[in-house]
Amino acid sequence: MRQAIAHVALVVRDYDEALAFYVGKLGFRLIEDTHQPEQDKRWVVIAPPGSGEGTTLLLARASTPEQARFVGNQAGGRVFLFLRTDDFWRDYRRMQAAGIRFVRPPSEQPYGTVAVFEDLYGTRWDLIEYARPAPHASC
Repeated sequence: MRQAIAHVALVVRDYDEALAFYVGKLGFRLIEDTHQPEQDKRWVVIAPPGSGEGTTLLLARASTPEQARFVGNQAGGRVFLFLRTDDFWRDYRRMQAAGIRFVRPPSEQPYGTVAVFEDLYGTRWDLIEYARPAPHASC
């Protein structure tokens, strides 16, 4: 059996302001933006630059007051999403220049270099470059 997570839904206040942030500031790619008139919503799918056919984000506009309460707090104040990069310092500097707010400064950890940033709604993300795995000993 082979399975994979296709999309992670991220509840947003407004499609266009979310696209301005994710595509305009973070440099994500817009994969699909299809209007669904029967439900008065859009199917908006984005992905980080350079990503292949892996998991994407589905921007889901809050349509009820209950859903709106979760915009920016889908993980109860914890880091919700992890943006892996192949060059931490390049992306960290680019994101700072774009006005991205970092709430925890960069730190070197045994698993890699990481810093926490917030999106336009306050959702917390890790920007992370994983350390190179140690060579495995031969058996």
